[in-house]
Amino acid sequence: MGEQPIFSTRAHIFQIDPATKKNWVPTSKHAVTVSYFFDSTRNVYRIISLDGSKAVINSTITPNMTFTKTSQKFGQWADSRANTVYGLGFSSESHLSKFADKFAEFKEAARLAKEKSQEKMELSGTPSQEPVAAPPLSPLTSESVNGTEDERAATEAPQPSEARGGAEPSHNALPFSHSSPGISKHWEAELAALKGNNAKLTAALLESTANVKQWKQQLAAYQEEAERLHKRVTELECVSGQSTTVRSDKTELNRTIEELEEALKAKEDELERLKMEVQSANQFHSQRDSLAHKLQAVELRNQALEAQLDELEQRVEADQRERDVFRQSLRSLLQLLDGKILELSELREALAKLLECS
Repeated sequence: MGEQPIFSTRAHIFQIDPATKKNWVPTSKHAVTVSYFFDSTRNVYRIISLDGSKAVINSTITPNMTFTKTSQKFGQWADSRANTVYGLGFSSESHLSKFADKFAEFKEAARLAKEKSQEKMELSGTPSQEPVAAPPLSPLTSESVNGTEDERAATEAPQPSEARGGAEPSHNALPFSHSSPGISKHWEAELAALKGNNAKLTAALLESTANVKQWKQQLAAYQEEAERLHKRVTELECVSGQSTTVRSDKTELNRTIEELEEALKAKEDELERLKMEVQSANQFHSQRDSLAHKLQAVELRNQALEAQLDELEQRVEADQRERDVFRQSLRSLLQLLDGKILELSELREALAKLLECS
């Protein structure tokens, strides 16, 4: 079956700045598809994301990895093989939680797969009774390295016991040499045979060790080449498998851009209307301030006029009182004048009588 996608979501991708190890550097201009892939042949889970034809994430999930939620919509994990820290920004908290749950699930599956692989290696690494040539190693499985080391340990481990096996007969042959010359010769022949077998085993061990080193070098070269080819195949499979998704995402993105442009135009119209309302409000405020100043000036003038009116009323009252006093004086003067005229009239009549009498 090969490697197949088992879960996909969309997120903005970031990587930690290699210079500062503190700041995040965006590796995608917009939200892209992030997928979990499972390789059934190697029993490996990986996180892969492509931005166009460029692989921005290619991270193999291991049991010692941890996905951490740093906020409601952001999470991160460290990849020691890639020597970086990946960060994902999601559109909602539910997308982040679902991605984190899948990460924990596949991490546990990777742990169980590794334990089963180790058990198989322990069973296959049990030393045999006779040294045999090691089988050729597969360049696609990293577990073969541990299996080779176990076989090497199993091959090298018998060496001290074989040396002791060759030495013990010579020690035990001493009592028999004192008791019987025939038995002593028999044990000496056995000792020579054991020494010959020991020499053959040692030579085979050295040859096996040299072959193991050569196979490990070939394995490292095969693994490096296989990993490079596998990454390339994965990128091509992702590109071919996600072309339809990319086209649909592009169509959806174009539609979203059109909707955003329409919304932006509506917001701009609303902003223009609000600006006109603000200008009208500013003019109204300026007119109100002008009218307030005019009203204040009118009130001050009104107060001055009221003061002048009070003063005029006081002056009119004073004039009225003076006029009353003047009229009273005129009446008194007229009365006095009337008395004087009466006296003059009487005096005239008296003078006229005197003239008549004389």
